[in-house]
Amino acid sequence: MTPTLKKRDWSQLQRRALTPTEIVKRLADLPGWKLSGDGAEVAIEKTFRFADYHETIAFVNALAFVAHALDHHPDLSVHYQHCVVRFRTHAVQGISETDFECAARADALLA
Repeated sequence: MTPTLKKRDWSQLQRRALTPTEIVKRLADLPGWKLSGDGAEVAIEKTFRFADYHETIAFVNALAFVAHALDHHPDLSVHYQHCVVRFRTHAVQGISETDFECAARADALLA
């Protein structure tokens, strides 16, 4: 099930770190996303696979555009046929609602 994506101005909203229970519940709604790291470095992460480098870079460029518009930028590990995307909110030293919205938007690029 794809979550409904609403337009929000995250720069104007107060962000908070989600609780472990909230994170687990939200991860259940995003197939393929998992927890990565621990402590202040905890993030949600997914590997996106592609046919070739051009498809990978097209995805990276589209994701960069979306991330910039949301003012929330992922850590990316770009390879020939895949890209690992990691979201965390540095300002709250954890995972916030923003990370899950951005993850859903990353998935929507390929829906």
